[in-house]
Amino acid sequence: MPSPYVHFDPLLSPAEAETMVRICRRFGTYSTYGAGAAPEERGQQRFAPGVPQRYDAALNFIRTGGRFARRDDPAMLAARTNYFRGTYYYEGRGEALAGVEPFLRHEGLADAARRVHGRPVVVPAIVYANLLLPGQELAVHTDVPEFRGANRTVVPQWLCVVMQHSRLFERWRRPIATGIAYFSDCAGGDLAFYADGPERAPRTIPARHNTGIVLDTDTVFHGVDRVASDDPVPPFSRGMRLRPARGGTWCLFDDERELAHYAWEELRFSVSWKAYCYEDEADRRRAETHADDLSLDRILATLVDDLRARGRLDGERPDDEAFARLLIEEYVRFPRPLAA
Repeated sequence: MPSPYVHFDPLLSPAEAETMVRICRRFGTYSTYGAGAAPEERGQQRFAPGVPQRYDAALNFIRTGGRFARRDDPAMLAARTNYFRGTYYYEGRGEALAGVEPFLRHEGLADAARRVHGRPVVVPAIVYANLLLPGQELAVHTDVPEFRGANRTVVPQWLCVVMQHSRLFERWRRPIATGIAYFSDCAGGDLAFYADGPERAPRTIPARHNTGIVLDTDTVFHGVDRVASDDPVPPFSRGMRLRPARGGTWCLFDDERELAHYAWEELRFSVSWKAYCYEDEADRRRAETHADDLSLDRILATLVDDLRARGRLDGERPDDEAFARLLIEEYVRFPRPLAA
C-alpha cells in the first residue's frame, strides 16, 4: 500500500548537506515567486487571464488569515507569502546546476517516491530552492498538478488545481512525488501538512538542517508556519531580490536599493525535488509522446457537464472569469484554520 509520506532524519551525509548550503550562495540572486511567469509558462493558453494563477490559495489566505486565522491587511498578507525562488534543475532546460546532481539522483528520494505513489518507475524532473525571510510564511495550498495535455505550461495553474480536486481527470493524471529538504536551522517555519485529509488536524515537522520529507503535495494540503521574527516584513515590490552578501549574510534589494540584511540562521532555506511516477515504461511513453492528451475544450466541457449534474449550473456557461471563480469555489475545499 502507498505510504502517505516518508520522513528523513538525516537525509544526506554531513558533507553533502554542506554542499547544498554552498550551492545556495553560489546560485546568487533569488527573485520573488510572484515576480512573473517562469519561462516554461509563457506559452500557456490564458483562459480567464484576469484570474491570478494561484487565485485559489490567495483567496483562501485572505479570507481566513492562514492556518492560525491571523488578520492582516491584504498588502501585508502578500508580503508575508511572496518568498524567494531559484531553480537548480528543470527537465528539458539544460544541465543541473553544478553540484546538484547527487541530490537530483538521490536514491533515497526515489525510493520514497515509489512508496508514496506505489509506482516503480521514478523520473526526477525539477529541483528548486525556496528562501523565506523572518516573518514570512506559506499559505495552505496544494501544489500545481499535471495531466497529460494539461500542466502549468499550457493552462492556468488554478485550473490544474481544480482538475485535481474535482477527481474527474484521474485517467490523465501524472502522479508527482515531492521531496522537501531543509538546509538551515531557523526558528519557526514548520511544515504543516494534512496527511490525514483536510478535515483532520495537520501534522507538523520542524525545518531542521539536513532533514526532509517526501509526499504527494498535489493532493495533500500543506503550508509553512511563519518564520520567527519580532520585526515586520518589508513592503514588497516586483523588483525585489535576495542575494548573498559579505560575512555570510544576505541582503534584500529593491532594484539596487538595499532594504535589509539577514544572518543565515534567520532564513528558512529548503530545496524541493519533484519526480514523475509511472506504473511502467508504457505508462511513461504514453505521457512523453502525448498520446491520449486532454484539450482545453474537453477539460472545460467535462467540468460544465459535472456542474450541471450537481445542479450548480443552468443554461449557458458564464463568462470565463466568472466561470473560473465558480470552479474554484465548487471544487477546492481548504482545511479550516485552527482559530475558526
